[in-house]
Amino acid sequence: QLQLVESGGALVQPGGSLRLSCATSGFTLDDYAITWFRQAPGKDREGVLCIAVGGSTITYATSVEGRLTGVRDNAKKAAYLQMSSLSSEDTAVYYCAARRGSCARGESWYSAWGQGTQVTVSS
Repeated sequence: QLQLVESGGALVQPGGSLRLSCATSGFTLDDYAITWFRQAPGKDREGVLCIAVGGSTITYATSVEGRLTGVRDNAKKAAYLQMSSLSSEDTAVYYCAARRGSCARGESWYSAWGQGTQVTVSS
């Protein structure tokens, strides 16, 4: 059974940094792309970025380019979302999702999801 558990969400001040973790179990992470999604209050969930099997990343949300980066550690069965220069617009519940094979942008491509972790950017 594929399981993903996010952690690391917190209240952070504007301009601050945060690292989210996505712990995985029940599958071989090496074979799966991991995408980070987020859902802000009152908005649809959106794809943020995908960490491909080989470790490269595809950024889907242009507003995060240069500020949010994705990293995977297959040995630790985990993926991470490193966030910097945070603003109130980054306030959202962040989810990681797994897909066997290559990255894909839409939610419907992902069958395994974590429960989400809350990131709040506020002074």
